[in-house]
Amino acid sequence: MKRVIIHWTAGTNHASKTDKMHYHYIVEGDGSVVSGDLPPEANESTKTAYAAHTRGLNTGSIGVSMAGMWGAKERPFNAGRWPLTNKQVKAMCKLAAQLCAKYDIPVTRETVLTHAEVQGNLGVVQKGKWDVMWLPGMDQAGHPNAVGDLLRDQIRDAMTPPAPSGIIAALVAFIKGLLK
Repeated sequence: MKRVIIHWTAGTNHASKTDKMHYHYIVEGDGSVVSGDLPPEANESTKTAYAAHTRGLNTGSIGVSMAGMWGAKERPFNAGRWPLTNKQVKAMCKLAAQLCAKYDIPVTRETVLTHAEVQGNLGVVQKGKWDVMWLPGMDQAGHPNAVGDLLRDQIRDAMTPPAPSGIIAALVAFIKGLLK
């Protein structure tokens, strides 16, 4: 697998049957992760059954979506009846970090990106996709790369192991001292 593409479903905050057909993972509004019908490896090739989530860029791409944004409008901005939640975004970033670690995918604008960034960053024409250009706390949709950068920062943070504390930190320091 070469990349992770982040979406929203344009549905409610719960994964639907259709969502499961198109994405490898869907993060619901409460932060729970639902697996799609097919694993990421199904998208190693598009010659057999695969999860179709990004026009012209499904091969090698893991589709991760956040359930929500049904009825949302980019201009004038309206998040709709089922906006994304902070809990959901945090869980999606944690999931994306796990996928990047598992598949050895570096976190860059070309390898971990939102659907809204695909055309600008990779030159693969899309049909007016603006997912994900808005996150909880924003007053309006932002620039695709600015929102993508915020998500990539959170994904990188989720990949960084927490610093050891207390007795574990002392043990690590002791072992490092022995190795010198």
